[in-house]
Order: sequence, then C-alpha cells, then structure tokens
Amino acid sequence: MKSLCACGLVLLQASAVLGCAKDISEHAIFDPHVALAKRQETQFPPVLDKNEAILVNSFDNTTLEEWSYYYAHSYHLAGTNQSLAQWTADRWTEFGFTSGLITYYVYLNYPVSHSLSLSYPNGSTWEATLKEDALPEDDVTNWPNSVPTFHGYSATGDAEAEYVYVGRGQKVDFERLDALGISVEGKIALARYGGPFRGLKVKNAQERGAIGVVIFTDTADDGNVTEANGYAAYPHGPARNPSSVQRGSVQFLSTYPGDPTTPGYASHEGVPRADISPVTPQIPSLPISYREAQPLLWALDNYGPSGAEVNRTNWVGKLNATYSTGPAPGTTISLSNVMEGKITPIWDVIGVINGTSQDEVIIVGNHRDAWIIGGAADPNSGSAVLVELAKAFGRLQKTGWQPKRTIILASWDAEEYGLLGSTEWVEDNLPWLKGAAIANLNVDVATSGPDPDFSATPDLHKIAEETMKKIVYPYRGYNNLTLYDVWFGLTKGEWGVLGSGSDYTTFLHNGISAIDIGSGGSGEDPVYHYHSNYDTFHWMTTLGDPEYTQHKVIGQFVAVLLYHLATDEVLPLDVENYGVQLTEYYEKLVATLETENATSVDTARLEEAIATFNASAAAITSAISATSTEKEQAALNTKLKLFSRGFVSSGGLPNRGFYKHVVFAPGLDTGYAPVLFPGIWEAITEYSNETLAQEWVEKTAAAIEVAAGLLD
Repeated sequence: MKSLCACGLVLLQASAVLGCAKDISEHAIFDPHVALAKRQETQFPPVLDKNEAILVNSFDNTTLEEWSYYYAHSYHLAGTNQSLAQWTADRWTEFGFTSGLITYYVYLNYPVSHSLSLSYPNGSTWEATLKEDALPEDDVTNWPNSVPTFHGYSATGDAEAEYVYVGRGQKVDFERLDALGISVEGKIALARYGGPFRGLKVKNAQERGAIGVVIFTDTADDGNVTEANGYAAYPHGPARNPSSVQRGSVQFLSTYPGDPTTPGYASHEGVPRADISPVTPQIPSLPISYREAQPLLWALDNYGPSGAEVNRTNWVGKLNATYSTGPAPGTTISLSNVMEGKITPIWDVIGVINGTSQDEVIIVGNHRDAWIIGGAADPNSGSAVLVELAKAFGRLQKTGWQPKRTIILASWDAEEYGLLGSTEWVEDNLPWLKGAAIANLNVDVATSGPDPDFSATPDLHKIAEETMKKIVYPYRGYNNLTLYDVWFGLTKGEWGVLGSGSDYTTFLHNGISAIDIGSGGSGEDPVYHYHSNYDTFHWMTTLGDPEYTQHKVIGQFVAVLLYHLATDEVLPLDVENYGVQLTEYYEKLVATLETENATSVDTARLEEAIATFNASAAAITSAISATSTEKEQAALNTKLKLFSRGFVSSGGLPNRGFYKHVVFAPGLDTGYAPVLFPGIWEAITEYSNETLAQEWVEKTAAAIEVAAGLLD
C-alpha cells in the first residue's frame, strides 16, 4: 500500500487495500531486476522446513477460485444470509477447526427508496438514475436482488436547495470556502470521494449547516487507466465503468466504530441502547457515479470561484468541468433518502485449533459482508484465502502437528457499516483477550491488484519480512522473485502505519499487536471498482487476478507467518524495532511542534520515556539470546505478549475514548489514515490547546514507561 506522504505527523496512506479502501496506490511500476541489483538479493528459491512446505504447497489456485466463485455469487449485505456464515463454518470444520456462529444484535439501516434531481433556472430538470448498468458479460450485475446504491447509516430525509462543491470535504476544504466567502449553510454539499473517510465528509458538512450531501467518484483517482487516456471501460477494458458507484458507511468512524447503540459493550439482546447521533449523520446523503456527477458539476461552471482560484490540493478532478464552487443562483438539487433502521442479528464465524499453551492466542480475521452481490476483492479475496488457510492447517494437523498457541479464525459480519462484528466480539471477550492475545492478523482485501501492501505494529515488521523471503511471487512477468523482493522494491522497506478502516482496529486499541495484509494496484493497473456492483467474480477472473496468483501468495504468506507466531518457542516479536520507530516518530513530532509554533510544549519527558523503553527492549533481546530453559522461555513470552498493553491509555484520546493507543490512531479528520502520538498531535492541530498537548506528553510518556516496565 503504501505510498506514505508525511505531512507533519499525518501519514496519508494511499491504497486500494485496507478495507476498506483508500485511494489508489501511488506505487511506481518498477523493474524488479533493476531494483534488486542495488542490494543483496534474497535466496531463490526459498528454503522451507517440512511444516512450512506443507503449508505453502497446500495453497491451490483452482480451489481458491472455487471459494471465490461461491462467495462472489452470494448476497452479502451485513445482517443477511446466515447460510453463508454457516457455509464458512462448515468448510473450516471440514478442515479441522472447531467452528461455529456467534450472534450479536446490532443497529443497522437498509435502503428503502431514494431519488436525486437537478432543477435549472429555466424550469427544466434532470433526474439521476442512481443505478449501475447491468452488464450482459457480468452475470451478477443482472440479478434482480442487486443492492441499491446507498450509504450505510445515512439519515432518512428530504432536501432541496442550491448546492456547493466542497472538494474532498475535509475541514481544510470548508475553511478555504469560508475564506472565499462561500457558505454551505442551508445548502446541499457536493463532494468527491478520496481523502477523508466518507462519513467525515458528511460530518463536516453537517457541522457547517448543510442539509444534505452528495458524494461522487472522480476518474482523477484512477491513475492513467481512464477512458480519456484511451482505455476501454469495464467490461470491455480496464478503465472504470462510468456508472460505477461507491457505496459505503457514513458512520463517524474516527469517533468510535462498532454498534453505535452499544459503545464500549457487546450488543447482546436486551442490553441498554444509546443515542446514535454522536456517530451517525442527521442529514441525508447519497453516492453517485462520475457519469451522473457530470451534470451537477457543469451546472456550477462559472459560478463562484473556479477550482483554479480555490487552489486547494485535490480540489480539481479529471472530469470535464471547472470544479467551481457555486452556488449557481436558482439551480437546485432535490434529494430524497428513505432508510429502514432496526436492531438485527449479525453472525461472526469463529474457528479454533487449541494450542498446548491455553493462555496464548493468535486471531486471524477477515470480514464476510459486502455492499453488493459479489465483493470478489472486498472482502471475499480474503474470505477465499481463509478457507484455503484452514485447509492448509488441516493438512498440517494430519501429520500430528499441534500448535503451541491457540489459533482462532474469524469471519466477521457487518465490518462495512463500521467494524461491528469484530468490535462486538472483542468487547465481549476483552478480559480474556487482554491476558491471552498475541496478535491479530487481518486479511481484508487480499487482492485488488498485484502490489503487496502491508501495515503493522513495529514488533511484527521483522518476522513479517523474514516470512516474505520464503514466498515465491510471480510478479509482472518475473518468476524468480520472492514476496520480499517485490515488497522491498515497491516500498524501499518502508512499513505502513495502522490507522483504521478494517477489523484490526479494535484489537490495536486494546493493546494487541496487529498486521493488515493485502495487495492492491497502481495507477497503471485495471481500475478496481471499490464497493461497486463491478467488484465481481467476472472482474477478478478477467482483470483483477485471473490466475489467482495474488490470492495464493497472500495466503501462503499469512500461513507461514501464523505458523511461526503459533509455534516458535520464543515469540518472534521485535521489541527493539518498536523503540526504533518510536524514536523516529518523536523526531517528527518535534519538527511538527516547531512548525505549529507550539513553543510552550516541553517534550523532554517523552524523549526520556522512549529512551527507557529502548533500554528495556535491548535488555529483553539479550535475554532472548541467552535463554535455555522452558521456564525462561515462558517468562519471556509473557513479557513479549503483554508489553504492548502498556501503550493503551485507559481514558482514551480526547473526546473519543474508544481510541486508546497513545502511539497511533486514525486522524480525527481522516477516519482511515493514521496520526502519530495522536493525543499530542490533535491537541495542537485540532484543538489549538498547548496545555492539553502538555498533558498528553505526560500521558504518552507514562504509557511508554508502562510498556517498558512490562518488558523488565
């Protein structure tokens, strides 16, 4: 994923992975042989031990395609199709996992009806279809039960008013409009996708008095693969189908995820239910295609400042328009959105292989729900990988092997609405997980393109890189590369930082190490139709991963990584690298505080705490090298398992208690992309409060010292 753009401490991660997706990857296409010539190549072919070989050789392109076909020809909307959950449990059971369904009762809403029309001053009107084209070449796009285009958790309501184009709908976009004298109060906001999480676009518009929001896809996010550049549109080519619409949740994800009616506790039947307004919109919103956005943009041309005059990054897209702000006097949008909200069951599938050590557990998760019939990439490339993973470990069990640590497979429901299945399960099992959990391995979009895309807590970097070196990755015509070769060639060894947007989130913010695993495309690859009717088996088998090579590679990587986390005598967690990264993060923090002129904030205590952590990390690394007995190994494993709990602040971050990790969290106005040392960062950038920043210097330092103490 990850093309990292550091703006102060904000690491904006561009990718089509993370579940739930971000912008298209900005990875350059590289010649692996040229890149590798500049460093020592990894061993090829990789050398595997007996058990690693069993796991790697158990992955089969054909059966991965079979699992993909089944999932991608099923109805996936959250809280529906219990039979698909049971099918998943049955497959895992066949392969040796003790599996079953766990039910939670959560608040979801579903579309009933919607409409959108444009009225001109001369009395003429234009009406949007709000539909994606049915394609004869792609079977599921013709099914009568196709899911309408809608926003999960959007409000029911009608709105009619003049409208204003607000760019990507970030706070800074609205601030720029304010500076230009353009108000959205009483108007409808027209925003383009990209940048912040879609729910925050609605939140920002709502806070400024808008009465509705329309969000459109822009081909500027498709790299070079566009019809304007001569590429045919799907299904006849790799460019975006003009009618494609990005569905998705508009929950205010950076406040808290999970069931909005049960913040902080599991959603069982009969529990008290909270007001949902703190994290769900009170104004209606609709998603539209770029084809149906074009008339709306045209109608604003020459009204208000043009996009060039606004002069904001990513304000102007690639459609045929000036991207003027408007409003255009007498030109109005009328929209209607009717939703049905209810408390309804969702089903998590949990599969278990018990380890010999009952107080240590690794959780491997993928969500099963999708916004459409299909979801071949998001999430069912990951779902197919987990079934094949179960098969691989089933074969390993037949040799008499048993893991040292318990392995849990999880197929989460309702991730798309706001990480509900994983959040409710963690809240339901938190005391046990705090004592037993070692790591969460999250596989959301296993593949939507060929470029490996990983983010992780720093203690997992080393074991993940060692695992990459054991996996062969046929890549863009090259057949003598490892996964590590490709990953390093794309990233130069730079790891992504975890923010939010997928099911690792609730683990991370309870102090459990995590890695988010997948592969995405660059701006030269076939356009991935994220959350659209065209994320289908047909797209995957013709453009996305026709040979199921990337599915196989990601599955093999997850299997070998899981194997070592579950079986190595001493947990392969690199605590020293955590200290290295903390030091780098601290240097960025100091630079940011200088840029923001936060002159009264004294960070000396934080610097001292990081030094203390580094000393503790070095000491435990030496102890690992010297260990010789099972008793010593057990004591070290307890420290390695628990140290990351220290990074959790019991009260959570300012004004959002769900997010507790003091080192990284999703940005308050990004929703997906992370910020580093978030309590300090947001005290300055969001609240302009140096006293609060100093308070969070102390809290952050104290948490890091607790983590260091757990290593001693």
